[in-house]
Amino acid sequence: MRRKIVAGNWKMNLNFQEAEELIEDLLELLAEEEELKTEVVVCPPYPYLELTTDFSEEKLFHVGAQNLSAFDAGAYTGEISASMLASMDVTHCIIGHSERRKYFNEDDQMLTAKVNQALAHDITPIFCVGELLPEREAGEHFKTVRWQVRHGLFHLDTAEFSKVVIAYEPVWAIGTGVTASPAQAAEMHAYIRTLIDERYGPEMAEKTSILYGGSCNAKNATELFAQPGIDGGLIGGASLLAEEFVSICKQAQTA
Repeated sequence: MRRKIVAGNWKMNLNFQEAEELIEDLLELLAEEEELKTEVVVCPPYPYLELTTDFSEEKLFHVGAQNLSAFDAGAYTGEISASMLASMDVTHCIIGHSERRKYFNEDDQMLTAKVNQALAHDITPIFCVGELLPEREAGEHFKTVRWQVRHGLFHLDTAEFSKVVIAYEPVWAIGTGVTASPAQAAEMHAYIRTLIDERYGPEMAEKTSILYGGSCNAKNATELFAQPGIDGGLIGGASLLAEEFVSICKQAQTA
C-alpha cells in the first residue's frame, strides 16, 4: 500500500519567533491525532531547520529542506550540502520546485545531481514536475512532464528510484488560488505512473507515492485526495496555518 504523505513547504516566510510558534502549534495539534497515519513532512527555510529537527524528536513529523546543493562539499559559498542536512536529521528534500527552475535556472543536469546527492545521504527526494500554463493550453503538458520525469529520475536504478517521492505541481496553479480540477490532477498522476511502469515495471508504478501541489487547501483537499493515484499533497500557503495544515493531513488519511 502506498504511503500517504503531506509535506508543507513554508517557502521564504516567517521570522524565527513565528516559525517557533507555528511548530509548537503543529505539535500540539498533531499530538491530538493519535490515529493519524499520514506521513507529515515540515519544510521550513534553512535557518529554522535545527529548530524544527529539535521538535521532530517527538516523532510527530519529519523534517525536509526546500533545496540542497548539487555539490558534495567545497568552495561553494552560500550552498548547503546533503551531508550537512543529513547531519541535522533532515530526512526529506524538495528538489526541482518550479520556483527553483524559474528563478534560479535549475536545469536537468543540476536536478539530476541534486537527486543523486540526496540519495547518497539517505535523504528522500520530493521531486517536483509540472507544466506552465502555455504548455497546458497548447496540449503539451504530458510532453513536459514526461521530459522532466525521464531526465530527472530515470537514470536511477530500481533500488534508488524506490526511495523517491514525486510531486505533480501544475505551475499555473502554484500560489495563484487556481487549482487543477480533480480530473486534471488524476489524469496526470495516472500518466506519471504509466511512465514509471514503462521504465521500472508495474510494481514500482503502484508503490510510488505521487503528491499533488498547487493551491491545495483544507477546502479542496478531500476531493483532490479522493482521486485514484493521488497520495497526498505538497502544500504551500496552507502549511503556514497550523489548523489548516493538520486538517489537510487528516484528509489525506481518510481519502
